[in-house]
Amino acid sequence: MADPLRVEIPTTETTPLEMPELTGEAGPFSSDPKLVIQSCLLVLAVLTICYFASDIILPIVLAIVLKLLFQPAMRLLERLRVPRTLAALLLILTVFGVIVGVGAALSGPATAWGEKLPGGVQRLEERLKFLSQPIGALQKFLHQFDGAAAGGGGGPTLAETLMKGTQHFASGFFETILILFFLLVSGDTFLRRMVEIVPSFSDKRRVVDLSQQIEENVSAYLVTITLMNIAVGVATGVAMWACGLGDPILWGTVAFLLNYVPIMGPFAGVGLFLLAGLLTIDPLWQALLPAGLYLLIHVIEGEAVTPMLLARRFTLNPVLVIISLIFWFWMWGVPGAVLAVPMLAMAKIICDGVKPLNAVGHFLEG
Repeated sequence: MADPLRVEIPTTETTPLEMPELTGEAGPFSSDPKLVIQSCLLVLAVLTICYFASDIILPIVLAIVLKLLFQPAMRLLERLRVPRTLAALLLILTVFGVIVGVGAALSGPATAWGEKLPGGVQRLEERLKFLSQPIGALQKFLHQFDGAAAGGGGGPTLAETLMKGTQHFASGFFETILILFFLLVSGDTFLRRMVEIVPSFSDKRRVVDLSQQIEENVSAYLVTITLMNIAVGVATGVAMWACGLGDPILWGTVAFLLNYVPIMGPFAGVGLFLLAGLLTIDPLWQALLPAGLYLLIHVIEGEAVTPMLLARRFTLNPVLVIISLIFWFWMWGVPGAVLAVPMLAMAKIICDGVKPLNAVGHFLEG
């Protein structure tokens, strides 16, 4: 993924005559202390709900982001005179089929690498003697993992923990797909209802313009990043095959998924490829090659290719990107880290489009 300290999103150009309220200039904060306090309390209430009702809120947010990602394909199918319900069903079945197919293709290599890990601890200890103490602690941890229930007063075993996590993931995945299907089928229903509620014509126009900006900018960002992540996955798979690591489909998929998580994804990828190289390749310098090639691919993509594709851009504050990543990872785990940048970008677009929030949008800007 592109360098998380420089998140770039294509923007649509508008003139002041067309949209007088949608300016990018920072406006003053509200001088009414009651309004400021009420706004802060509202934000705290929303974040509290997001934390305690994460099982409900997270699938909804993820479905909304996926809807923005699939919106260009939906519009293409509509231009081909495909009914909206059928188009939504085709998209979801296609994505589901790709996930099942890739999962089936990766199950064998992933299982083989999982079997190598316990026995590979001794190999790592021999090759990295200067890290013998931490590796010894890791080996002890792996041997005692399944015995934690007996020694820790009846806690859950590894198998029980994995089963519970799998059930939770399956439930959230089904909810996300269900909500996504109805969002794709509904189309602009919510926008039309919002326009009907808003009293004045200028406010109606502002709602429509703001909605179009969010859809176009965020969908363009998500589509571009997804295509770049696919390219990174393909390049990583070829590089891993060329340097002797093997299983190019497995490593390409891993690189593709990790590239969605800023900062943490690339760091985890370097560590993972370093571990795989040390477990598989004998010469030490060659064992470091997979991690080095992955890092090189990430740097080229993040510093050269993606900025060139997203030439018309605005930037997000890098400090706020990192804070957002840490916060949403704490709130929702890995899905929160994946959604952190798109949600921050959506907040920036909304603040730029609503005049009382222009100062917040200016603060979010890089």
